[in-house]
Amino acid sequence: MRKPLIAATLGMLLLADLAQAQTLVATSNIIVRAFGRSLDFTSDTTTSIRDSKVVREAHDDAASFVASNGDIRGAQLEAAFDTLRERVPEARGASDQVLAEAILAL
Repeated sequence: MRKPLIAATLGMLLLADLAQAQTLVATSNIIVRAFGRSLDFTSDTTTSIRDSKVVREAHDDAASFVASNGDIRGAQLEAAFDTLRERVPEARGASDQVLAEAILAL
């Protein structure tokens, strides 16, 4: 009696994890595409978010943030979050985790 219940519970947990992972990937893809679209046309001296010194310098902090599930928050990453949310409208509603993963993908 307990084995089918345990198996069903584990199956539901697996499905929930897969759904969450797919949502995170989709959101990250939207943010990365938005960076390319939105910031390639900015009137700022930086022509693309990929060329932004603040964002490039946050790469290591972003890796630490993602690896620690948000426990490690470096100053350069915080500056990059502020820059992204200021310059990219799509980034304003994104979570810190999604932004950190997008920085890693650039």
